[in-house]
Amino acid sequence: MSDGPETGHVDAEPVVLAPGVVQIDTLLGGWKRMTAGYLVEGPAPVLVETGSQSSVGVLLAALDRLGVGPSDLAGIAVTHIHLDHAGGVGDVARAFPNATVYVHEKGARHLADPSRLVSSAARVYGTLLDSLYGRLDPTPAERLHVLRDKEEVRIGPDRVLTAIDSPGHAKHHIALCDSVSGILFAGDAVGVRLPDAGVLRPATPPPDFDLDQALHSLHKFAARRPQGIALAHYGLLDEPDELLEEAESTLRSWAETAEQAWRAGRDIADALAERYAVDTSHVPAEHREKLEVLNGFHSNAAGLRRWLETRDGSGSDPNAGASGAA
Repeated sequence: MSDGPETGHVDAEPVVLAPGVVQIDTLLGGWKRMTAGYLVEGPAPVLVETGSQSSVGVLLAALDRLGVGPSDLAGIAVTHIHLDHAGGVGDVARAFPNATVYVHEKGARHLADPSRLVSSAARVYGTLLDSLYGRLDPTPAERLHVLRDKEEVRIGPDRVLTAIDSPGHAKHHIALCDSVSGILFAGDAVGVRLPDAGVLRPATPPPDFDLDQALHSLHKFAARRPQGIALAHYGLLDEPDELLEEAESTLRSWAETAEQAWRAGRDIADALAERYAVDTSHVPAEHREKLEVLNGFHSNAAGLRRWLETRDGSGSDPNAGASGAA
């Protein structure tokens, strides 16, 4: 990872996206506009996404500037347990002892006992785990609340976040829709679109990417008719109908390219790069690097290969990439 011009920043100013919705740049790796958390304000405010453990200091400083004291935060919600989204949960839960931690049923046990998740991440990322993401401290089981599909988290008398079970990117993925702004906090289920790269890429990491489930989740999002979609990577995008159509088209295209390569015995990552690298050929090298670190062809190819092998019955290591970024 290069020391680009943004590396070394210790904070970034929160941005108000809509009344009661504040975006916080968690500065993963010191890079701006790579990973976001969102504060939904009200009598019982909830933070959506903590970012990685390495970003906790940045996040806590931003919440302090927003006037959120240790006793103020009522909830911490993570869309899924990949370390770039939930690595900071244990630390943030300690900093806000009154906050309930909301998580998908299939991710809860890994927040209570992250040893298996961290071990898997260490195998996948090697030294990058500590230099970029950090690890994951456990959250006391009594602090965890499993979110069910369509369950509501109340922020105030007239504001709720509604959970949307949305597997595909990961089996433990859940999105949240704000009743007041209409913003859908989509985690990685819609994909990755870094402002400095300007292209929407699907996020298909191992071990449990599933194309049919991912498409079904996109259809569930469309049925809710959100007013905007907030990606963890990165920011609020308007024209949600067009975005969801683009996400589906792009995801189908990548899966088709991967399957053609797989059946031909070709390297899937090479096939993806040959077809889609041109989409970012105009982007400055330092911004292409951000995208490749976060959501590169190789990690996506590994998830697509795992999906194809599982669908075909040949299978592979079910623990590979369990902590996948993006």
